[in-house]
Amino acid sequence: MHAALQIASLSLPSRVVLAPMAGVTDAPFRSMVRRFGNFLTVSEMMPGREMLVAQPRMKRTSEDFSGQHPIAAQIAGCAPEIMAKAARMQAARGADLIDINMGCPAKKIVRGESGAALMRDLPLATEIIRAVIAAVDIPVTVKMRLGWSPENHNARELARIAQDCGAAAIIVHGRTRSQFYGGKADWEAIGRIRDALSIPVIGNGDITSGPDAVRMMEVSGVAGVMIGRAAYGRPWLLGQVHAFIEEGRILPDPSWTEKKALIIDHYRAMLDYYGQRVAVPLARKHLAWYLHGFPDAARLRAEIVRMTDPSEIMERLATFPLPNMF
Repeated sequence: MHAALQIASLSLPSRVVLAPMAGVTDAPFRSMVRRFGNFLTVSEMMPGREMLVAQPRMKRTSEDFSGQHPIAAQIAGCAPEIMAKAARMQAARGADLIDINMGCPAKKIVRGESGAALMRDLPLATEIIRAVIAAVDIPVTVKMRLGWSPENHNARELARIAQDCGAAAIIVHGRTRSQFYGGKADWEAIGRIRDALSIPVIGNGDITSGPDAVRMMEVSGVAGVMIGRAAYGRPWLLGQVHAFIEEGRILPDPSWTEKKALIIDHYRAMLDYYGQRVAVPLARKHLAWYLHGFPDAARLRAEIVRMTDPSEIMERLATFPLPNMF
């Protein structure tokens, strides 16, 4: 198997991609993932309109991507001109690729006629894709679902439109919007979309291991795989998936000692990036994910949730006893 994933002029060293996840795939988390390989990572979804008004609470809307390559910036919205401006801003900040979100199922996003709602308005989706591609000189991809509902699988039509407009690749989550994250991702349906296109297709949905990734690639014929929720508290997962795809190797999880060091490093990175006021509450979910499987993790999580002093939290993490197996 050829190791690189080619998206237009962008040659990537791995066929494994980190999915954009709001509130998760910020710069500190992406830096943890890159410790385990040089993967294409995707920013949190950034609403184009909020980027233009530069809301101060949204640190990610003014992020500098230098030093984070390869990096894709995902933007969302329903106004072609605003989306074009947002794309230009992200390209100027160092993004290697722009991804247009046409798949987010969240109610607050689709109420604004963005995300997966655009799959119900293909003329508007077409205008947005054309506007963004015309605005930047870096590759543009489109992320979508299979359709709005089981009765309306129109991803193949939207993917063809995107290809005709000049999109460099398509990313497909194998569920409809109405499914949210329930049921099983339909990898065969992703394959039917892939068969209709000449540009690369990246598959997303229900990949939790290297064998899962290989099965998706065999079933659908996709050029690469995107990993999302399975990476919660497991930034090393992409490295494990890459090793299995390329070499058939099953890499072990980090040791308890290595996990503990990673947790503390991630926490420090969030404090440096956001400052104490934002980082302390935001980090709680990451800590909870990391601690899954640790002995007496429930007690430690309960203690940390009540703590507000970062030095106290880091001290508690550092002194938490580990199993004797390592």
